[in-house]
Amino acid sequence: MKTFEIPSFYRSPIISRVKALRAASDKMKKDFTPTILDFGTIKIILARHFGFCYGVENAIEISYRAIEENPSKRIFLLSQMIHNPEVNEDLVKRGVQFLQDTKGNQLIEWNQLSAEDIVIVPAFGTTREIEKQIQEIGIQIERYDTTCPFVLRVWKKSEKLGQDAHTVIIHGKDKHEETRATFSHTQEFAKAVVIRDIEEAKILGEVILGKKSKTEFETQFAGRYSENFNPEIDFEKIGVVNQTTMLASETQEISDYLNSIIIQKYGEQNAKNHFANTRDTLCYATNDNQTATLNLLELKANLAIVVGGYNSSNTSHLVELCETKFPTYFIKDEGEILSENSIQHFDLHKKAVVKTENYLNGIAPIQIILTSGASCPDATVDRVIQKIISYFPSAFTIENVLDKLK
Repeated sequence: MKTFEIPSFYRSPIISRVKALRAASDKMKKDFTPTILDFGTIKIILARHFGFCYGVENAIEISYRAIEENPSKRIFLLSQMIHNPEVNEDLVKRGVQFLQDTKGNQLIEWNQLSAEDIVIVPAFGTTREIEKQIQEIGIQIERYDTTCPFVLRVWKKSEKLGQDAHTVIIHGKDKHEETRATFSHTQEFAKAVVIRDIEEAKILGEVILGKKSKTEFETQFAGRYSENFNPEIDFEKIGVVNQTTMLASETQEISDYLNSIIIQKYGEQNAKNHFANTRDTLCYATNDNQTATLNLLELKANLAIVVGGYNSSNTSHLVELCETKFPTYFIKDEGEILSENSIQHFDLHKKAVVKTENYLNGIAPIQIILTSGASCPDATVDRVIQKIISYFPSAFTIENVLDKLK
């Protein structure tokens, strides 16, 4: 796989070494068992796969190249490069300005841009409407387009589905930048509907079977279906794609369920003529990170820490998985670890940052699960490890622990 030139401060002495050792011993990436860093009084249990993925490293390389190549020009990002505060803050410090927030609200009006400006498309991609808007200004949008190749693959699959007269069911969060972009690109070639979860898939199933009316469909999915959509005829042929950072198991569950609805309506012998196999749209990194996290659930541990941006979809799903077994703390960086007694973290259910006391609970020896999202720098995970073990004065040195991994 291609390697990328990203700033050295995103690399790490601890995680880089661990990943290099794992890569050397598992070239085909078939071993999903975690890595255990045994510091004596504390064990850090690292997921086999976590941190920057191909698409994120590609986006970071292009963004910093844009800064280097255009020292005298204004540089704009359509919205956050990736959902990680450390990366976005560093880009802002280097003079990059955001044109929109993550919900698509305009921060800088289009009429303030000129053909001499540089615009970077984030890893999530963008809508066809915004692409055309930028091109009309005279800016070469393709020059610094960091759209993830796996997002592009979803768009290509959607195009093919449309050419075969399939309606595209998009499993995603309708306000997320990637889902908005996928919906926009899909509409050029196919009818499309965005659904959030299996519960909405079941509602869709009732629409397909004629158990819910067109009006009920339009009410339930308002703002999430393409123009001139007619549920009475547009569900004759369907295919499912996803926002690449969703839980792969959920996308598969939705796909399997809708396939069963098609079988129920058209019969098993005819189902292939009405339902497309789209399994290859799932992102490899999302799959790997989620599978690695599921392997963590097979182990015993006292708690789990997941590191990443609070608005990161893929990171939030890792948190959801860990929460099924462990007390789980979702932190953006080491600064959220306030002391050995207090930790600040994001509560997915309350949608707010909360503080928990006695999270380590005086346990010794203690075992801590640790992983991070695909947009989180390994250097941040390094600092989390260093801060945690600083509360255990008798812990073995990092160098000693890494040497034992050989």
